[in-house]
Parts: sequence; C-alpha cells; structure tokens
Amino acid sequence: MKKHISILVPDGAAVIGCIEGALKTFRLANMFLEGRGQESLFTIQLVALSKAPRNYDGCFSVQPDATIHSVKRTDLIIIPPVNGQFDEVIALNADFLPWIRERHAEGAEAASLCVGAFLLAATGLMTGKQCSTHWSADHLFRAMYPSVDLVSDKVITDEEGLYSSGGANSFWNLLLYLVEKYVDRAMAVHIAKYYEIEIDRESQASYFMFKGQKGHDDAQVRKVQEFIESNVQQRITVGELAEMVALSRRNLERRFKKATSNTVVEYIQRVKIETAKLGLESSAENVNEVMYRTGYTDTKAFRTTFKKITGLSPLQYRAKYRRERPVEHM
Repeated sequence: MKKHISILVPDGAAVIGCIEGALKTFRLANMFLEGRGQESLFTIQLVALSKAPRNYDGCFSVQPDATIHSVKRTDLIIIPPVNGQFDEVIALNADFLPWIRERHAEGAEAASLCVGAFLLAATGLMTGKQCSTHWSADHLFRAMYPSVDLVSDKVITDEEGLYSSGGANSFWNLLLYLVEKYVDRAMAVHIAKYYEIEIDRESQASYFMFKGQKGHDDAQVRKVQEFIESNVQQRITVGELAEMVALSRRNLERRFKKATSNTVVEYIQRVKIETAKLGLESSAENVNEVMYRTGYTDTKAFRTTFKKITGLSPLQYRAKYRRERPVEHM
C-alpha cells in the first residue's frame, strides 16, 4: 500500500538542504524498489500554507506541490529545521499546528529534523515524550517546552509514531530509520552506502560544545558560574559556592537548576570536561595530564564522567578529534 509523505515547506527561514534531503531520500527508495522489480512505495509532496513559492537564503526557491487545505490524509509529516527567533517562527507557521494534530489523530506519523523539533513540540503532541534537537538549542528548548523530555544527546527518538533527530546532519540518520521502518533494513543500508552516511549512529554527545547558560537574570547564579569557569583546576564544593554568594546550599541548588537547567555538580562537571575536550583536541599532553589540569585526581571518576558526557572515552575522543600540527615547511 502506498505511503503518502508530506514534507513541510515552512514560511520564514528554513534549512533547504533538509527539505531536499528528505525529498531525495524517499525518491531514491522508490527508484531502488523499482530496480528490485517492485512497485514504488512513496507518494511525496511538498506541503505549505499556500502554493506560492518559498524563497530561502536569498537564492533558493521551493515550489510547494500542495497546501494543508488540500492534503486531507497523509502517512508521514516531515518537519524541517526552521531558523530565526523561534517564537516568531512558530507564530508565522501557526496554521501548520492544528493540521499536524488533526492528521496525527487520524493515524499520521510526524518527524522533526534538527530544530524542526520546536514546531513539533508547539503542537503539544510531544508533552511527556522524549525529543531530541540540535545540542546548541538545548537550553532554549527546555525553557520553551518544560513538559517535553528533551534527550539532546540522542541522534533519534521514536515515541509512538512521533520522531525527532539531533542536530544538523543527524537528519540523515532519522530518514534512514524511517526508510528501514517503511521498507526494510536492506533498503536503508543501500541508501546509506549510496550517500556514504554512517548508519546506526545513536549519540550526538561527542559533538556538544558546552557554552554555559547565562541568558538569565540571577546575578548570584551567574557569579557562581563565572567562578566555576575561572577555577577549572580547583576542586569546588557546592557548600563553598553557596557560602560565597551568601545562600543556603538548598536555595543555591534550586536557583541554579532553574537558571541553567543543570545542577551545580553537573555544571562543574561539564565545564571541566569541556576543558578536557579542548586539551585532548589540541595539546600533546597525555590523558592523565589533561585530567590533572581539569582538577580531577581519580582516573576512574574522570573517565566515567568523560564518557557519560561525551559518549566516548578520552582516548576515543582524542582519536576522533585531535587536530594534527601542520607540516612545517623548510
């Protein structure tokens, strides 16, 4: 039975590569199915709020095939990444939201690519469900959608026919996942080889660059953050930090979590591990030297925390991201 795929063409700014990538992936699956001597499976449409062409990045134009008013039934809705101020983007595309909810109530599935998760979450369908998005949007997503279980280390989430992918090129992994579900594993592998995509990637944790969430108004929490970031080599306790800003430990913990979405201990760990990552990428120091420079003295604790945050051991991380020194010319 044919599967109808609706790839949304949002108003405002969107990532055209994800729209094109989704379109080509399902078209390629059709072509490979026909090459097997089977019938094509997917009917694919670019769906917008109106039939007018959408222009992206000042140089790319996308012509929708249909509008939400003409598509009364679909099997899968693909939501590409949208760019800009997310509250403005969501308002601009608000008419998509009831349409997505109605199609989902009738049995359609929905998949967000990267920060397309903001639009999917705006439907209310992700409440209480796991969702992923680009790691750089982690804090903002949590603030906007506290009732969604954000698991931003994951490349793919699958919650009862509602899917999401992590950042940037992770969308390819979700598309392959959907092809495997709708066709079979062999087809997903075939397309992965055709595009030279690393299939079955589960974590995007090693790509995180922790910046420290300071977009809040709590001056005492910001003072604690700045102290942690300026004293990476020290062993710091929550009690010492609370005393420094004249707060009880419990009050500091509560305010810190509200402002940054991290506990104080989590924040200390993430700052230290971010420093360790930079050392492993760019210095000639061995792992123990990097560890000592970030205030750890327990090798097991350091390696456990490092792997928990990045998904890789320190040696695996260095092998993957070490920047080699350029060749010196005579």
